[in-house]
Amino acid sequence: MTTTAVASRTRARTGRLPGAWTLGLSRGALEIKQFFRQRDQVVFTFSFPVVFLFLFAAIFHDDVRGSGVNASQLYVPAMMASGIMSTSFQSLGISIAVERDEKVLRRLRGTPMPPAAYFLGKIWLVLFTGALETAILLFVGTAFYGVRLPSDASRWADFGWILVLGLTGCSLLGIAISSVPRSAKSASSVVVLPFLVLQFISGVYISIDTIPDWMLNVGALFPLKWLCQGLRGVFLPDSAQVLEQAGSWEFGKVALVLAAWCVGGLVLCLLTFRWKDRRDG
Repeated sequence: MTTTAVASRTRARTGRLPGAWTLGLSRGALEIKQFFRQRDQVVFTFSFPVVFLFLFAAIFHDDVRGSGVNASQLYVPAMMASGIMSTSFQSLGISIAVERDEKVLRRLRGTPMPPAAYFLGKIWLVLFTGALETAILLFVGTAFYGVRLPSDASRWADFGWILVLGLTGCSLLGIAISSVPRSAKSASSVVVLPFLVLQFISGVYISIDTIPDWMLNVGALFPLKWLCQGLRGVFLPDSAQVLEQAGSWEFGKVALVLAAWCVGGLVLCLLTFRWKDRRDG
């Protein structure tokens, strides 16, 4: 059932249109159903970071001197952070650009559905797929690479706000960058390239202690580096802090930067989002 049908039935029953929150929930359920109907997309989305984790862990598995962890364990939180950004920034940046090019956004804008309901639906999709992918990677990390689950509630609380802020900030960035591609055909190139570069300079594919400081400083301007650092702080022992650029997990700075990107991403969305492509004026 589409969100328009939900709105019509609710209006017939109550005499008024449902709110954006109600329609957003319905839209989110629809987005999730559509996502899982595309089996190739489901397989690629959830297997991509797992396959890369297996590859890098097989190639780099030695102990990292002085950190109390091996390279395989370092890759687990890194791939979790990459998976979070993949299901939010990359997924939304491409899918919304395709929907705009195919005139889906233009048709939705002409319905009684509040614009906020469309974005709420996308956020629900991202929260669901991001949490599921994180759970899969966490299972692989604990089952095969000796990553230990936190034993105290404070670390689980840290994991919760890092996950929520990371998904929210990266989702808003994905919505914002969806307005950059000129067509659906160019969407993948426009979105994947910056994401790929960020993975190299943010400590996803390369150990954080081997990346030049100037690259880390550039990566520190974006959320992926802080996602990686925050998740390392949750799932790795404190002895691994010596690998960080500042020698500590810096949870306060992680929260500040991710929250700033949530605000900044929202501002970018408000300033740049378009319901029509450039050819329609």
